[in-house]
Amino acid sequence: MSDKKQKLIVVAGPTAAGKSEAAVELARRVGGEIISADSMQVYRYMDIGSAKITKEEMMGVPHHLIDVADPKDAFDVVRYAAMAKEAIRGIASRGHLPILCGGTGFYIQAVTRDINFTETGAREARRAEMLAFAEKEGNEALHARLAAVDPESARTIHPNNVKRVIRAIEYFEETGQSIYEHNEEEKLRESPYDLHFFVITMDRAELYRRIDRRVDFMMEEGLYDEVRYLKAMGLTRTDISMQGLGYKEMLDCIDGNTDLEEAVRILKRDTRHFAKRQITWFKREKDAVWLDRADFANDSIRIAEYMKKTIEG
Repeated sequence: MSDKKQKLIVVAGPTAAGKSEAAVELARRVGGEIISADSMQVYRYMDIGSAKITKEEMMGVPHHLIDVADPKDAFDVVRYAAMAKEAIRGIASRGHLPILCGGTGFYIQAVTRDINFTETGAREARRAEMLAFAEKEGNEALHARLAAVDPESARTIHPNNVKRVIRAIEYFEETGQSIYEHNEEEKLRESPYDLHFFVITMDRAELYRRIDRRVDFMMEEGLYDEVRYLKAMGLTRTDISMQGLGYKEMLDCIDGNTDLEEAVRILKRDTRHFAKRQITWFKREKDAVWLDRADFANDSIRIAEYMKKTIEG
């Protein structure tokens, strides 16, 4: 058996930076298939709020790990990493090139660094308890629990990222170790892949304008009604899927905790903050090639052509 590593392309970046479009153009040029690295697009029925790629936007390129979980599922990074690695093997077996595309940095890192998650197990009751606590007492109160046992992780995880706060508390309870320290150790692991890592970026002010326009488009497309439908299915703030951007804000509005205008304002603000944190995360990738859209006349085809030349050396 050959010791040659499997080639893996990553197209990452902040929300609304045009990753999906560039990845599709690249896939069409190199015979690629795309694996979504988005923690919300795994869920069925959550299309508008997750900015899920449409069949038309896929342009015939096969996509994986989209619509693979029910919103009631406690989908996590462990499950994602296993499914993504399986998808990579399947794509390679067809003689195609796997392209990991998305903005969930922890999911990407779990695959590209082959992070070991064997120390932790699924503790659904405990997770449900922590979600219920956050729902009743607020995200800041749950974050304070994390800060009490693992201040280093608390400094790097935003209080509104309830999913990661819960995982950090859970990891500490199971191992006695800070998940921050664990992740730093894991980042030093050599990738099992022949990795080509690209980050799509742009001027911060323009990115924020694109985010605001995207939120307006989501509202026009029916985000409010999508969340109302999910609530009618029995979903609540105690479900991890409903902690995602767009869903928790609209749910607050539907539940009468805020009006629609304020919910939209909060969604735009929090999405801008999220994009900033994504950029910070990807700056940790020492081998990443950063591609500013302005350098390519904001043209995804030009970006794809550049990535293709870089990959082929």
